[in-house]
Amino acid sequence: MKKHLLLLSLLLCIACLQVTLAQSTKIQGHIFDNESQKPVSGASVSVKGKNTGAVTNADGLFELNTSLPATLVISLVGYARQEAVVASAENLRFNLVPAIEELNQVVVTASRVEESILRSPVSIEKMDARAIQQTPSANFYDGLINMKSLDMVTSSLTYKQINTRGFNTTGNSRFLQLVDGVDNQPSGLGFAMGNLFGPHDIDVESAELIPGAASALYGPIAFNGMLNTRTKNAFEYQGLSAQTKFGVNHINDGTDLGAKPMYDLAVRYAKAFNNKFAFKVNASYLKGTDWYANDYTDIDPNTLAANRGPNNPGKNQLNIYGDEVAQTLPEIGRVSRTGYEEKDLATYGVYSLKLNAALHYRITDKLEVIYQGNFNQGTAQYTGSNRFVINDFKFIQHKLELKGSNFYVRGYSNQEISTNSYNTRALGQHINRTWVKDLNGATVSPDKADATWFERYAAAYNGAVTGIINKDHNTARSFADEGRILPGSDAFNSSKDLLIKTRGLSGAGILSECSLRHVEGMYDFSSAVKVFNLQIGGNYRKYYLDTGGTLFDDKDKNLTNEEYGVFAQASKSLWKERLKFTVSGRYDTNENFDGRFTPRASAVFSPTENHHFRASYQTGFRNPTVADQFIKLNVGPIIILGGAPVNSQGLNAYENSVTIASFGAFAGAFGADMAKGTPFPQAVANNKDKLVKSNVPYIKSEKVKSFEIGYKGLISKKLLFDVNYYYSQYTDFMINTVVARAKSDILLANGSVNPAAAAELLGADRQLFQLYTNAADQVSIQGVSAGVTYSLPRNFKLSGNATWIDFNIGEADQNNIPAFNTPEWKSNVIFGNPRLTDKLGFNIAWHWQTAFEWYGTFTENNPGKVQAYNLLDAQVSYRIPSLKTTVKVGGSNITNKYIVQAYGSPAVGGLYYVSLNFDQLFR
Repeated sequence: MKKHLLLLSLLLCIACLQVTLAQSTKIQGHIFDNESQKPVSGASVSVKGKNTGAVTNADGLFELNTSLPATLVISLVGYARQEAVVASAENLRFNLVPAIEELNQVVVTASRVEESILRSPVSIEKMDARAIQQTPSANFYDGLINMKSLDMVTSSLTYKQINTRGFNTTGNSRFLQLVDGVDNQPSGLGFAMGNLFGPHDIDVESAELIPGAASALYGPIAFNGMLNTRTKNAFEYQGLSAQTKFGVNHINDGTDLGAKPMYDLAVRYAKAFNNKFAFKVNASYLKGTDWYANDYTDIDPNTLAANRGPNNPGKNQLNIYGDEVAQTLPEIGRVSRTGYEEKDLATYGVYSLKLNAALHYRITDKLEVIYQGNFNQGTAQYTGSNRFVINDFKFIQHKLELKGSNFYVRGYSNQEISTNSYNTRALGQHINRTWVKDLNGATVSPDKADATWFERYAAAYNGAVTGIINKDHNTARSFADEGRILPGSDAFNSSKDLLIKTRGLSGAGILSECSLRHVEGMYDFSSAVKVFNLQIGGNYRKYYLDTGGTLFDDKDKNLTNEEYGVFAQASKSLWKERLKFTVSGRYDTNENFDGRFTPRASAVFSPTENHHFRASYQTGFRNPTVADQFIKLNVGPIIILGGAPVNSQGLNAYENSVTIASFGAFAGAFGADMAKGTPFPQAVANNKDKLVKSNVPYIKSEKVKSFEIGYKGLISKKLLFDVNYYYSQYTDFMINTVVARAKSDILLANGSVNPAAAAELLGADRQLFQLYTNAADQVSIQGVSAGVTYSLPRNFKLSGNATWIDFNIGEADQNNIPAFNTPEWKSNVIFGNPRLTDKLGFNIAWHWQTAFEWYGTFTENNPGKVQAYNLLDAQVSYRIPSLKTTVKVGGSNITNKYIVQAYGSPAVGGLYYVSLNFDQLFR
C-alpha cells in the first residue's frame, strides 16, 4: 500500500512540476452552420493539450484566453469535430458541417488516450450524445442492447445487467462499469446494478464498450469487458436542461391488474465563470410498476418431468416461494408445502432517485481539480440464488480528482446502505412457519412448523383424521393448510413486515453497509520520451465489510480487504504512421492472493487513411469478490465458507475433510453392513477406505487468454464496415464444492484412513461445508461479430450488426464451469433520420437472438429455456425551436411480446412513452 501511494504521490509531483507560466492572449471568434450560415450556439471550443475552453453564445460567439500558437478543437453534437491551428488573435470564423457520428469517432477507453475509433487496437463500440438523444429505447442504458456483442438481462424495470462474450449472469462480477472513471459497483454486492445507480440520460455525454478482456489496463473486474460512461462536462455543456417523461407498461400482461403508469423526471443545470470555475447539479426521479415474475411452471427436480404440473403434490413452481420445502412421505410420495406467489411477497412499486453535483476549478490552463458527489436510492428486484428485493438501497459516491493535459490523480469512495432489502424466497418460507397448527389445534413454534405441517398432511391422507377423505391429496393439503394466513390480510402484512426487519437465518432481511476506497493515477510520458508513447499508472483499493454478521464473519470486527495494481503501456507508429504497435502490462495483487501479471499486445496496420487491420493478444483475470472470499454463513446442515485462507482459520475445512461423493459411498456401504448385523466398529473398518481425503485449494483468480483479428474501414465516406474474430481460452473458474469434516485427522501417519475420523463422520461430529475454490478444467470460446453503417442521402442512416459465438466445453466437467448463458446468434438493425425535416426525426431499432438454455443458481443450475425473441423499438421526435424543446413519442418492445431474458426472471412487455426535453442551448 505504502509503495503505491508513494507512486501516486510521485506522479502528482511530476505533474505539478510541468505547470509553467505562459503569456495568455485573448482570442474570439464565431461558429456558423456550414449549410444555413446561421450562428451555432452551445458549440464547445477548447485548446488542445490544455484545460482552456469556452462555449458559444446565442450569436455563435466564443472568447477565451490562451498562449499562441494554439490548436483549437471545435465540437458539437451532430457536427464533425474540427481542429484548427491559430497563430494570431484576429477575429476567427469556423463553419461546422453535419457529421455521421459513427463513421470516425474519437474514443479513449481502448488505450486510455484519445484515438480514432478506426485505429483502436481492440474492438470498441461507442454511443455518443446524439445517439443517446435518438435512441428509441426508454433510456440510453436500455439502448445499449443494439451494440454488437452485447447481451442484456432484465431482472427488473429498474435493473438490467449487461455482458459480452459469454458466461452471462444476472449479477455480473466479470464486467466492469466506470462512470467518469469511478467503479459503479456496490462493494457488498460485488457487481454494478446496471444503471440503477448511474447517470440519467440528460447528463450522459457518451458510453464506450469494450467486449472481452480489458484487465491489462483496467484490472481484475474487466475480465469479460467493460463499459465506460462519461457525463457532460460543466464547462462544455452549460445552461438548464430538463426532461419529463410519462410512460405506461403492463398492457395486456395476462393479469387483471391493468396498465400501470411510469414517470421519469430529470433536471440538469451547469454554469461556468470566467473559464475558471464551473459547477453542475443533476436531479432525477423515476417511479413505476415492476415487471411481474409469474411463471408457475413446476420445476421440481425430484419429480419425473412427465409427472410435473399443477396436480403434482410435490410441485415446486418457479415464481412461487415456500413450496421448495418438501419431503418424501412414507407410502405417500413427495409432497411440498403450499407457497406464496411472488407478487404477494415482492415490492413491485419501484423507483430510482439520483442526485449529483460536480465542482470544477481550473488552477491553470493545464491543471484542474474536480469534486463530484452522487447520492442514489432505489428499489429493484434481482434474480440471484433467490429473488431479492433491493429495497430502498442507498449508494453514495464521492470523487476528488486532479488532472492535467497528460496526467490525472483521483480518489473516490463507494458506500452502500442496505437496511430494507430482503429475500422473497426466504420470506415465503418463513411466513409459512408462523401459523402451522398441530393435531390438537395449537400453533407451533417456527422451528417445528415444517415437520408439523407434513405430519398433518400424512395424517389426513392416511385417514387418521375424522371427516377427511383418505388417499386424497387435495383434502390432505387443505387440512394441513388450516390457519394459513392469506396474502393481503393484516396477519400476513404484519408477519411480512416483521420478517423483513429480521436479518439472518431466522428472517428474510439483508443488511449491508459495505464500502470501498480507491486511489489511482496515470501519467503520460510521451512528450518527454518522444521516441514512443508511454503511459504509466497504478491504483490502490481497500474494501470495508459490514453486514453485522448476517453474511460475513464481520460482527464487531474490522473486516477489510486490500488490493493494488500498476500498469504501463507503450506504443510506436512506424512506416509513415501506417503501422502502430502497442504493448501493455499490468501487475495486480490482493492481500489474500498471489500477484498476477496480465500482458496485452496489438498491432494496427493502416495501408490507407480509411482502411485499418488489427490483431491483438489479450489476457485477463478475475479476483474473487469479497463474498467469494469472506462469506461465512451457517445455514444449519452446512456452512457456506468463502475461499480466503484467513476466512477458514480454525475450522479445518480445507485441510481435514473428505469429498462428499466418497462420504456418500462410505455411508451407503456402512449402512448395508449394519443392516446385515455387522457390529458398528467392524462396519466402519470394512468401509473406511472408501473415504477419500479432499484436496480443495484455496480460491484464486480466474484466467483468460484471447486472440483477436479485425478490420474496420470507411468506404466513400459513407459506408463503415467493422468485423472481428476472436478465440479465448478460460481456466481456473471459481466453483463451489461440498466436503465433510471430522474432528480427528482424516489420515493416519501411514496415509491410511483414520477409523476414529470415519466414525465421527457418521455422527454429530460431522460438519458439512460448501467451499469456494477453482476448477482446473479448461474451455474455449470463439466468435465473429460484424457491423455495417451506411449514410444514405438526405440524412437517412441504416446500420446493422450480427454476432455469432460458439462455446466449446471440450473434456471439461460441466459442473466445474460457469453457465455460458449466451445465444449463439444475435443481430440488430437500426434505421432512422434525425432530420427528416427541420423539425421532425425518427429512429427504429430491431433486435433478434436465438434460443438457448439458461442455467442459474435460482433453479439450482437446472436448465430452463430462454426462447428466441425479437424486440422492436421506435420513436418519433419533433423539435420546437421557439420553446427550445423536443417532443419525443416512442416505445420499447412496441409489439408488446412478453419475453424472458433469464429463466426465473420476469417477462418483459411493451413500454410506451412520451417525453418533453428542454435544452437552454437547444443542442
